Amino acid sequence: MVGLRATSVARLLRGSGDLRDHILFITGHLAEPRLQAVLAGMKEPPFTYDVRNIGVKVAALMTAEIIERRLKDVTGATRIMLPGRFKGDLDRLAASFGVPFERGPEDVKDLPWFFGRAEKTIVLERPGTRVFAEIVEAPQLSIEGILAKAAYLVAEGADVIDLGSLPGTPFPHLEEAVQALVAEGFTVSVDSGDPAELMRGARAGASFLLSLDERSLDLAFETDAVPIVIPAEHGELSGLKRSAERLIKAGRPFMLDPILDPINMGFTPSLVRYHEMRQAFPEAEMLMGVGNLTELTDADTTGITTLLMASCVELAIRNVLVVQVSPHCRRAVRECDRSWKMLTAAHRDATIPTGYDTSMLCLRDRLPFPNTPAEIAESAAQVTDRNYRIEAAKDGIHIYNKEGHHQAEDPFDLYPALAPSLEGDAGHAFYLGVELARAQIAFQLGKRYAQDAQLRWGCAVDTPDEDSVHQKELGATMQDRKAKR
Repeated sequence: MVGLRATSVARLLRGSGDLRDHILFITGHLAEPRLQAVLAGMKEPPFTYDVRNIGVKVAALMTAEIIERRLKDVTGATRIMLPGRFKGDLDRLAASFGVPFERGPEDVKDLPWFFGRAEKTIVLERPGTRVFAEIVEAPQLSIEGILAKAAYLVAEGADVIDLGSLPGTPFPHLEEAVQALVAEGFTVSVDSGDPAELMRGARAGASFLLSLDERSLDLAFETDAVPIVIPAEHGELSGLKRSAERLIKAGRPFMLDPILDPINMGFTPSLVRYHEMRQAFPEAEMLMGVGNLTELTDADTTGITTLLMASCVELAIRNVLVVQVSPHCRRAVRECDRSWKMLTAAHRDATIPTGYDTSMLCLRDRLPFPNTPAEIAESAAQVTDRNYRIEAAKDGIHIYNKEGHHQAEDPFDLYPALAPSLEGDAGHAFYLGVELARAQIAFQLGKRYAQDAQLRWGCAVDTPDEDSVHQKELGATMQDRKAKR
């Protein structure tokens, strides 16, 4: 048995008949001291534990085969935890040892958060809500183009496909578009200032009509489509209230939209109007269109969207209208969906929205630098091979192997120290160039960096596939090079 470490607390608890979960943590030489320190520092963990060093330098490079050869005794373990970056087959290991295997967080410093999160049920959903995603240019698209755009928007998180209209632009294929979308299983709304166009959409099968006002409200009684009602005079709520009262008296379903205004054009008063309408009609369905903020503000949309969704959660607004026109709003639907789910979960738990989902943390992370410069220096002093390790910390980029430990804010400043070992090794030079560039970006922005993994950008980009072909090929090349050393 290699490197058995067990805390005295764990032994005492097991000896006294404690029936709590007992976790066996598997690690390597470099990570073991950090893992022991983090576990010892956890206050009243809901489990007992052992730490097993199975004799590899870098724990993330363990394979299922290595674990099967070296892990001989798992007596007493109710589950076995491997590093988050372990890529082996967990089901195979569970079958071999008869104990569940699982991956922990990518960095050992995240274990307290990891277990705190695991203790509470994290359910990310938004029941009873709708994201209306508008296809602004629908009159200019073919039926095939509309269907393709609708499929993309639903994949991003949309619930309703809103067919927009363009002033002065005919929409002769409106009926065909609505019918084609409905036939494919999409829920459809039609968005137009022309009552005749709205009626055409409703008769073709649209479920919602955007937007009616007090002057055009009679249309709501000529169709089964649900009307979204706006003020007849911008910012004036008396007519909107009269419309709501008329629809309530008639027993007709409807939604109210007081209209959210852009910044410097009445934004704050428009938020107040949503609150006033909610106070006046506590049970009414409401809709908020967020495009006047996301599209018309030169700021990253994740924060804007999160704040607007927070207003929706607090005011029980269960419908939002989203557009993706400006390039900087290219993920607006996805951001709305993810932030709404996170905020709904926090609202359900009557707590602040942290610890649920990191999708909206795109540019920066809460704990970007898990290890201090001193801790990195301590790890560097233990390295006995020539393979480079790279980390980002609050003082910049660190790169080290047995021949030295170097630190800089700019990768170019590291070139003189690294160049001699890279001469004639184009593959290794390329690899270090990519990794040091990632580390620099992480240092500059305050993001978490993990060597050999792409940076995480939340819902701003698709989740990176770290098992992609080029990653596998590069990894194989690097392993071959290390083996030759």
